[in-house]
Amino acid sequence: MSIEIKAPTFPESVADGTVTTWHKQPGEACAADELIVDIETDKVVLEVVAPADGVIKEILKGEGETVLSDEVIAHFEQGAAGTAAEAPAASAEAAPAGDADKVGPAARKLIEENNLDASKIPGTGKGGGITKEDVQNFLKSGAQAPAPAPAAAKAAPAPAPAAAAVNVPAGERTEKRVPMTRLRATIAKRLVEAQQNAAMLTTYNEVNMKPVMELRKQYKDLFEKVHGGTRLGFMSFFVKAATEALKRFPAVNASIDGNDMVYHGYQDIGVAVSTDRGLMVPVLRDTDAMSLADVESTIADFGKRGRDGKLGMEDMQGGTFTITNGGVFGSLMSTPILNPPQTAILGMHKIQERPMAVNGEVVILPMMYLALSYDHRMIDGKEAVQFLVTIKELLEDPARMLLDV
Repeated sequence: MSIEIKAPTFPESVADGTVTTWHKQPGEACAADELIVDIETDKVVLEVVAPADGVIKEILKGEGETVLSDEVIAHFEQGAAGTAAEAPAASAEAAPAGDADKVGPAARKLIEENNLDASKIPGTGKGGGITKEDVQNFLKSGAQAPAPAPAAAKAAPAPAPAAAAVNVPAGERTEKRVPMTRLRATIAKRLVEAQQNAAMLTTYNEVNMKPVMELRKQYKDLFEKVHGGTRLGFMSFFVKAATEALKRFPAVNASIDGNDMVYHGYQDIGVAVSTDRGLMVPVLRDTDAMSLADVESTIADFGKRGRDGKLGMEDMQGGTFTITNGGVFGSLMSTPILNPPQTAILGMHKIQERPMAVNGEVVILPMMYLALSYDHRMIDGKEAVQFLVTIKELLEDPARMLLDV
């Protein structure tokens, strides 16, 4: 029985996608629900699985080709008997011959281009298979030495000295050209558009993090025990403080749609997550109804799924406000760029001890710079400053969030 393999149904905001990796080749045995192809869109990487046991009869869209929503990308023969994985076997010199060591086409290409030893690359794919991302992460780690050249490998099985393998010959100026992924290209386009189309302005303030740090230190062990291992971080305090401030200043929670200003009666806060594929902004829904534990556990889940490439389209759609934390990378101060069509974004930064004047005395306090970028078409400077001051006051006296004062 022949079945058409189609690209997933893309949301209206996504025009098309790109075939990135075929994990199965024509004639290769596939099990039901086994991953056969990855399709990258402007927002996420979507996985297409086998509809039943059988084989891929014909691939219509190769790696790197553009596909539309619901477009037929391959023909599948249900119930047909397939062969074992042929791609890894065909490149036995680049990959081990064991059944558990499988190398996808895109991964195999990278291995051959960089002259790597596939046996040293840890695989995270199905059955321990090596994916394209595994090879990229292996290259980024910088801890490996390229496999010896084929001729040398046959003549001398012993590996070359590590220093000789990783050092670039003296005087050699190397370059590497890598196509920009759809996700990174879309991020770049949206950031440029945000600066060109919005009257973006940034206001700064600083917050004394000592009260939050002391509260966290006092209750973090009990918090983790009561909430099933969920750790108490700083982001949940910022999310709750921002939620309260958004309720007080609706314009900061609004968006611009053409000539209309849309005021949202709810708070959906996006939290920027850095991944190998680029910056993603999954959204916390109805943060006013979320507890600190709900916020922390959801953010932890976002982070894990972001690193594994498992964030779905539904995780990143919408959002009325965004928080980004450059402090985790050591940033002391920066100017965050708006996430259209939102009208404001809050930037957190590194906590650093600084001498501060308190009641006429110099005191060393853990301080953090805060940055609020906003669209001046929608938000006046007075509202932006008051919004940021509200967040500062709530964080410096966390009890106010509980008392709603």
